[in-house]
Order: sequence, then structure tokens, then C-alpha cells
Amino acid sequence: MSTVTTGPHGSAYGLAYDGAALLGRQLRRARNNPGLLILTQTMPITMLLFFGYVFGSALAMPGEEYRAFLVPGLLVATAANGIMTGMFQAAQDTHRGVTDRLRTLPVSRAAVPLGQSVADVLVTAAGTVPLLLVGLAVGWRVEGGALRAVGALGLLLLFRFATTWIGIFLGLLTRNEEAAGQLGGATFILPLLSNAYIPTDGLPGWLRTLAEWNPISAVTTALRDLFGNAPVPDGAAWPVTHPVAGSLAWCAVLLAVFVPLAVRRYAHGGR
Repeated sequence: MSTVTTGPHGSAYGLAYDGAALLGRQLRRARNNPGLLILTQTMPITMLLFFGYVFGSALAMPGEEYRAFLVPGLLVATAANGIMTGMFQAAQDTHRGVTDRLRTLPVSRAAVPLGQSVADVLVTAAGTVPLLLVGLAVGWRVEGGALRAVGALGLLLLFRFATTWIGIFLGLLTRNEEAAGQLGGATFILPLLSNAYIPTDGLPGWLRTLAEWNPISAVTTALRDLFGNAPVPDGAAWPVTHPVAGSLAWCAVLLAVFVPLAVRRYAHGGR
């Protein structure tokens, strides 16, 4: 583990100082594991090409129209994978004793999960670029203007930040790399229970309700609206008919719940 220089951790300045130090550690960790970076960046592109050309031929939408519909959904599904990556990294540090070692240092208790979550957002931002470029190559376009597109990307990264905190808490809870890997794999089902890949208006009533109250559906609809790829659907649940407000509300709720839980769990050594 890299040496972490600590600051006056009893203040907001100390949190920022310690968080920056832990952020550097996490970025070095990502740099030293290029295989994981390549996998996480190529998987959404593979799904875009597979879903866009296979599912697109089976749905009522023409192929290019479906691919334009799909790109925002894949962006949000990738952001939701913050649960998996946050969980695995936190469980790995706990299982290998890194968390206990960091707890012996005069470091702000919130700095360690904060550094991990901010580093994850930065890596995600860089990894989003190839997916956007491939999306442009297969027919996706930004139709809503530059400012709205920037807002869409900001909302996407905020959602990734929120889901990473969920993963950090669950990783500290499991305390085991293997268990975290298996549980993290199960999160693949979350985008399937949303409008990320298909419209929800054809689903049975109970399943449509479940899908539309999935935070992924709100963020996906917000991105489609801000990018100008698809109109906001009528007659859906509130988070989908008011997607930007719904997305911000979901992010606020997730952060309000899981940030304190993760910090408290870390402060007690994952116990």
C-alpha cells in the first residue's frame, strides 16, 4: 500500500487534505490494474454493438433509432456498476487488512471512502469517452444542445458517485473479496429492471411500476431528454415523468443514506 501523508484531520480542511491523499492512492491503484480498466471500458461498447444490432432488429424501433435510444441507457447502466466496483474495492481492502492499517493513521474517517468514490468518478469520466465515440459512430447524436449535454454528463457522474457509496458500504459489510465479487455480479440485473434497454410502456402493470421507480430509469430518461434522444413518456411514474428532478432526488436519498452508513462502518473497522 502506498504511503499516505495526513493533515489536520479534525476539520473540513483536514478532510479535503486527507481525501486528496487517498484519492491519489486510488488513482495509482487503478493505473496499476490496467486489465480491469480495459474490461470496464470495453464491456459497455460490446453491449452497445450487440444490443444495438441484435435487439434493434427485434424491436419496433428502426436500428439507428434504437441505438440512439440505447446509448443513454448504457451510460447509466455503466454508472450503476459503481455498486460493483465500490463493493469489490472496499471488500478487498478490508479482507487484506488495508482498512485496519489506514485506521491506525491520523486520517479523517470519511477521507478513505471519499477518496475511493471520487477516484471512481474520475476513472468513470475517462472511460465514458470511448463509449460516446462509438455511440456517435453507430448513429447516436446529441440533439439537445451543448449546455444540456454537459448537464446530462454531470448528472451521470453524480449518479455514479452515489452508487459507489452504496458499493463501499456493502463491501465493508461483506468484508470478503469473493463474496463481494459474487454479490456485485448480481447487480447486473438492475438495468434489466429499468428502461435502460427497452421502453417500459409494454410491461405488465406491476413490473412497469417496479421498473419506473428504479433510479436507473429516472436517470436514463433524464439523459435521453437532455441529449434530445427521446421525449419524456406520458403516464409514467413521477421519477420518469419528471426525470431531472427525480434523478436528483434519488441521488440525494442514496447519498443521505449510504454516506453516513459507509463512514460509520469504516470507522468501526468494517464491523
